[in-house]
Amino acid sequence: MKKISGIIIVLLASVNVLFAQSTTINKIVAVVGDNIILQSDIEREYSNYILQGNPQNPEVKCQVLQQMLTQKLLTQQAVIDSVTVTDDEVTNEVDRRMRVFVQRAGGQERLEQFLNRSVIQYKDEIRPDVREQLVANKMHSKITENVGITPLEVKRYFESIPKDSLPEYNAEVEVGEVVAYPKLTKAEKESFKNKAEALRARVKAGEDFATLARLYSEDPGSAAEGGDLGFFDRTAMVKEFSALAFKLKANELSQVFESDFGFHFLQVLERRGEQVRARHILIKIEPTAASLERARLHIDSIYQSVAAKKIPFSTAASLYSDNNDTKYNGGMIMNAENVQSRTTYIPTDKLDPTIFFAIDTMKVGKYSKPFPFTARDGKKGYRFVYLKSKTEPHKASLDKDFPKIKEIAFDDKVGRTVSEWFEKRRESTYIKIDPEYQSCSDLSMWVSK
Repeated sequence: MKKISGIIIVLLASVNVLFAQSTTINKIVAVVGDNIILQSDIEREYSNYILQGNPQNPEVKCQVLQQMLTQKLLTQQAVIDSVTVTDDEVTNEVDRRMRVFVQRAGGQERLEQFLNRSVIQYKDEIRPDVREQLVANKMHSKITENVGITPLEVKRYFESIPKDSLPEYNAEVEVGEVVAYPKLTKAEKESFKNKAEALRARVKAGEDFATLARLYSEDPGSAAEGGDLGFFDRTAMVKEFSALAFKLKANELSQVFESDFGFHFLQVLERRGEQVRARHILIKIEPTAASLERARLHIDSIYQSVAAKKIPFSTAASLYSDNNDTKYNGGMIMNAENVQSRTTYIPTDKLDPTIFFAIDTMKVGKYSKPFPFTARDGKKGYRFVYLKSKTEPHKASLDKDFPKIKEIAFDDKVGRTVSEWFEKRRESTYIKIDPEYQSCSDLSMWVSK
């Protein structure tokens, strides 16, 4: 479902800072061409920095101004190059940010209390800034869209690195998996559904919903709040939940329904435009001994077929694995620490401990026998793993580490391309910075003009 955090002290503090500073006399701190940057712009972004849980650090304001100067240059060029964003793109980004703020505050009402204004008002206030940021991002992408890198450039980049500065890489592995989760029959699910039905009947009979949720709901994110999920839009919940929440009237109680999380029933508390506030009680479906045994036998059958080479591992994973995060990648586990590069090379110290111990004594190209495991979301099941490759700790080598070196070389080329673009624009653009900020080291290249 959706985890609702409690009141975060830093949120209240940051909002107080924001609105206390908004009452001070505003001034222009920078001019970039025809655009100005106000002190209030700096303070607002600094407050957002604090809102994200960061410690007080006034030097961050220099970094904020540097980012704003960069953004102004990009948006000015975007006008010349007819780079725009749609109203829908802006709306979606504003809504996404507000969902984060609402969750941090513990609900829309609490956020509005902190802001001393409605969410609708606040969304209107930040909309111009969000539009400018999206345009700047799109312009940045346009600058780098044609940047590519050849194998020869990768080789030259690698050879330019001093030998004593080459990075050290830990032992890495490529690991695949086939997963089987227990699937309960309708009869096996009946006891969990009956428990939810009994709690719904007690609510219908007049017992307090919030009290029953605190006592019996198995949703850790909302049980302590009496099942209250706060306000949310149609995209925040699983489809079964949203379908009912946006269909029911205020104070109406749903029937018991099933989702991937278990059996629920919900009550709509309030509707506000395209958002609804609801509370629910969840009863999780736990695997039975019989369903676990069926899963064990099922994955053992798959393992036997793969080990006997009757079916390729990647095909078995694509056809039979219950983990959607890996089955569409031929069963290969992606490096979660390096999502952008989509690499399957994982440092051994970043492996799931159960996988590490399963492959510790395996040879490359072999499979482990199926073993029980518990996923991060608490689901129990069985899996077997495949060790595709393994490298020992070593200093960077072009042969062994070409994909990593290519990524570093590409990032370097992108950085140089962007830097050259900005240097040309700074030379041809009028830029003035308030003396208060001219001592910032982050702004040295801007002040020198």
